[in-house]
Amino acid sequence: MTDASATAARRPGEQALAALGLGAPALDPSDASAHSFPGGGRWRTEIPSCEGPEALAVVLKESSRLDVPIHRISQGSGVWMLTDAEITEMVEATAARDIELCLFTGPRGTWDIGGSVRSDSRGAGLRARGHDAVAGCVEDALRATELGVKCLLVADEGVLWTLHRAREAGILPADTTLKVSALIGPVNPASYAVYERLGADSVNVPSDLTLDHLTEIRRVSAAPMDMYIEAPDDLGGYVRMYEVAELIRRGAPLYLKFGLSKAPGIYPWGTHLRDVTLDTARERVRRGRLALDLLARHGADADMAPLGSRSPGTLNRFPTGNATD
Repeated sequence: MTDASATAARRPGEQALAALGLGAPALDPSDASAHSFPGGGRWRTEIPSCEGPEALAVVLKESSRLDVPIHRISQGSGVWMLTDAEITEMVEATAARDIELCLFTGPRGTWDIGGSVRSDSRGAGLRARGHDAVAGCVEDALRATELGVKCLLVADEGVLWTLHRAREAGILPADTTLKVSALIGPVNPASYAVYERLGADSVNVPSDLTLDHLTEIRRVSAAPMDMYIEAPDDLGGYVRMYEVAELIRRGAPLYLKFGLSKAPGIYPWGTHLRDVTLDTARERVRRGRLALDLLARHGADADMAPLGSRSPGTLNRFPTGNATD
């Protein structure tokens, strides 16, 4: 990694534009995030949509070949779409590399029988409809953590609060981390702070938030933020490669997520989607290499968090009301 003291970070095209009289205004120190990950570092990496052991093996092989450091690998189809043996294989493979594995919990509104999500307004989106859907998410969380999974992906505020209460009560392991899905990601500082207080340890935000929006969020919350540097088409297909350094400066502590636009959807995953799943897994890692190369060229790659780190730090929570409080 580049030594920050030896190489001052620069903005894309800065020197050439300045020579042509087109230089940008100086950066304002007041809009930079004052936060970092516990243990040091301002950014971590995540490879999303890793749907099973075979895709995971492809990601790990490519990350070694392209020298792409990975802090977290996440899956989108859900715990219920994997067998115990598959989950165990993924847990063991990521543990061997000291990478956090995050699996999605339970039923969600886009896949059940509710019709409102298919209306023009999209209804309640991915949220868990009814008691049984919440129960399914809890069942997934219990099963996954019993098999050694330490990070759970959540797409419903009630499920998030329930799992946080379960964690506080000792029903889930105390070191379980809860990650909010991009599909319900908050778009303002007030809602971001609410997710933190409901138990989120990591919060996906939509990739169309402006740099000023990130600064606004960081003025009220230090909870780790997840952001697609390249978003899948169903999340807008945004590509923000050249903004990586500034996204870190404004949004730290930040997980850089390497998604893929112009790619077929693969949720819920199955072997009928094997080829596209493996091809897109491989390309996500390459996209990560491209983003890391940009950071290096701009002298902004020095603040990566240590590999193997996963703690979100001390965050603000609502009182759970559990008997132990």
